[in-house]
Amino acid sequence: MAKTIMFGGYQGSTGLLAEQEMRVLLAICTGLTGKETALELGRAPGTLKKTLERVFFKLRVRNRAALVAEAFRLGLIVFSNSMMPAPKHQQDQDQHQGVLVA
Repeated sequence: MAKTIMFGGYQGSTGLLAEQEMRVLLAICTGLTGKETALELGRAPGTLKKTLERVFFKLRVRNRAALVAEAFRLGLIVFSNSMMPAPKHQQDQDQHQGVLVA
């Protein structure tokens, strides 16, 4: 049974990734370094490194940027409701509301 995990404005579900692997993935998505992630999750840096290597292997990626992109592409992680970015056209409308743009 999949478990939903929330961390730093993102949420993910276990399944392809184990719970600890998902927690590491979500922490990486927030931009934490390896040492910061280890401290935040209460793990030794070496344990975190091995967990991250397993996630890289499972998602068939080689770096953190590709990891985050692939996790979003596969639907493993999503923005939590409070952090959903507004669509580009909505942002433009908000910026120019009441102002004539020629």
